[in-house]
Amino acid sequence: MTNPTVVTTAAGAEPPLLVRARRSQGWGLGLLAAAGLLWAWFAVLLVTPYGEEGGDCAALIAREYDPADPCAELRDWPFMTALLGGSVPLAAVGSAVYASGSAARRVAEHLDTAPRA
Repeated sequence: MTNPTVVTTAAGAEPPLLVRARRSQGWGLGLLAAAGLLWAWFAVLLVTPYGEEGGDCAALIAREYDPADPCAELRDWPFMTALLGGSVPLAAVGSAVYASGSAARRVAEHLDTAPRA
């Protein structure tokens, strides 16, 4: 019967700490990628024309904001704010998880190469 937490490679078995560290790094990168996708979606909304009939209003980044402009009311500002607000926790948690996984990976690699007494 084999231990499910130990992954066998060509060089031998990897320690469980190293396996968990790589998994944490993967989760961190995944969360950072999700935050990046939210930022990209927000950027697309900033640079594309919008309006009721497929583009009556110029892109937000191409004109000045005027509250009296009827185009200002057509843009879904709460949704755009939610995109940015949703990216912040994903980026923060992703950074923390990736950093902790990187630290654990360094410790695991150090323990693997350290001489045993």
